[in-house]
Amino acid sequence: MGEHIQKIGLGTVQFGLPYGISNRSGQTSSEEVSDILNIARQKGIKILDTASAYGNAEKILGQSDLATFKVVSKFMPPESGSSISNQLKKSLDDLGILSLYGYLAHRPGDLAQNLYQWEELLSLKERGKVQKIGFSLNTPVELETLLKKGTNPDIIQVPFNYFDRRFKDLMMDLRNNGCEIHTRSTFLQGLFFVDASELDSHFDEVLSLLKNLQQSVKNLPGALLNFVLNQPFVDTVIVGVENSKQFIQNLESFTMFDPLPELQQSISESILVPSNWPKD
Repeated sequence: MGEHIQKIGLGTVQFGLPYGISNRSGQTSSEEVSDILNIARQKGIKILDTASAYGNAEKILGQSDLATFKVVSKFMPPESGSSISNQLKKSLDDLGILSLYGYLAHRPGDLAQNLYQWEELLSLKERGKVQKIGFSLNTPVELETLLKKGTNPDIIQVPFNYFDRRFKDLMMDLRNNGCEIHTRSTFLQGLFFVDASELDSHFDEVLSLLKNLQQSVKNLPGALLNFVLNQPFVDTVIVGVENSKQFIQNLESFTMFDPLPELQQSISESILVPSNWPKD
């Protein structure tokens, strides 16, 4: 279990924005953030995952001492007259640190069209402002395009969970070449826990699967988390939390659970990609 906890990274989007289909409590308070970071320190969790696009998450994180953490942030496509370096400076100032462990393109498709951004990242790495550079991705096609253009990421972050295995082969190949693999969306923004009878007809494709999982798997959060942690090609599993109580439950959840059944069907991107879900 200790080894598994070392593979967990703390996602911070909820620190700056209310986020997720099953989020009932909204944005996390700064006092709660401080408690969560203390728990993470005590448990030996190292990776903090954030982004300039996560509302004021970086500023809130910067109210705490981040010295024991490896902070990964993300940048947006630079606006005219601006640069990635400017964004990095603001992120570092907000976070109260001198350099980042990882800096990822939040919109890798834009970087693929503007390869000068990759050159700028390489320069920031050379200057010691960033240890590792790479991409936060949504689709395998994005990654394949970037790799064809000769970019060689040190870190990629991709969605990966019991339903979503689209990146598996690419993850394995890249990891064999020394790339660090971070995954997100272990719980598919909470879809696995939503009462199936309340779901829009858009989700009909997975309705019976969800019902079966919810009824037959003891400690479903633990089983889902363990599924990703057990993958040998995954280095860090980013887990977002809304409060310290939930964080402790997540960290304790992979001690007692039933195994997940083999997944027999391929699931479409209309389910796997939350931006394709119906808007409220």
